[in-house]
Amino acid sequence: MAEDIRDADTAERLIEKRRAEIIKECLRQSESCLYTSTTLYTWLRQVRLQKRLFVAAPIVLGGIAGVTVLKDVVPDYVIAVLAFAASLFPALADGLKIETSVDEIARLAADFKALQDRFRRVAKITALGDVDEAEAALAELMDRMDVARSSSITPPEKFFEAAQRKIKEGHYDFEIDLALHRDERSPQARN
Repeated sequence: MAEDIRDADTAERLIEKRRAEIIKECLRQSESCLYTSTTLYTWLRQVRLQKRLFVAAPIVLGGIAGVTVLKDVVPDYVIAVLAFAASLFPALADGLKIETSVDEIARLAADFKALQDRFRRVAKITALGDVDEAEAALAELMDRMDVARSSSITPPEKFFEAAQRKIKEGHYDFEIDLALHRDERSPQARN
């Protein structure tokens, strides 16, 4: 009796289809993490600058208000306004939770950057081996992604747009990937 090779072929095609879907999903999630981490790092620079402002401003304003030479040059109410403004900064910084924001944004940016690399590795390396192992790795990374997304931190849109521009301009492309892509498109690689 002849062996039925169609079933084996069909099973192999199903495995390859699963592998292709795992690779696509990993690359999709890697790209999502790239945009998210870049947005968060871009926003983090702005928040750190604001934090420095909230630390320096009361010192500068308090120092100006305390300079005795100014008492002869400017009216008393100007000095009072400077002193009052200096006293507002610590309360504003506490109310805006700037310190917490810096720490949380930095942690999430690092988490998404690490996830980006892990998703890429699963797509480019793990998925080429055992499909069940690749699917398990994808599931584990998706669980980590859910944890990272659970903070629901929302950067302002302008930081996403800035990140999008940087990515599209190639700021985050690796030279090795560009060289490999060029080699794949060259006429010698096709022969």
